[in-house]
Amino acid sequence: MRSGRLKRALKIKGRRTVAKYITFFSYSAGAVKAMIDHPSDRSAAATALVESLGGSVEAFYWMQGQHDGFLISELPDSVSGTALVAAVGSTGAITNLESHELFDHDQQAAIVAAAKTALAAYTPPN
Repeated sequence: MRSGRLKRALKIKGRRTVAKYITFFSYSAGAVKAMIDHPSDRSAAATALVESLGGSVEAFYWMQGQHDGFLISELPDSVSGTALVAAVGSTGAITNLESHELFDHDQQAAIVAAAKTALAAYTPPN
């Protein structure tokens, strides 16, 4: 459970608390073939997915390297973030799916403050 200080730090200018995620993905060979044969706007598909979970898309990019692309989204909570990954992963069209919650400076400061409190209460194994 998040402390009151951390919840306050996660508030975004008067809006409800949201979580920001970066999700890296790779397409399966079959998905790439389907996109070549029948091009479509994959960013629109990603936006529809995120919006169905009550969120919004900040960015959607393809890239070179270990992953084919990434999505930055704001979602209501970690349940929605996990549901996004579960839904997409269940199709088999996306592989190598990796999602991480992002934290801004204020959130990082709240995390460090909460960690300090937790550390004072923690006894490491001897």
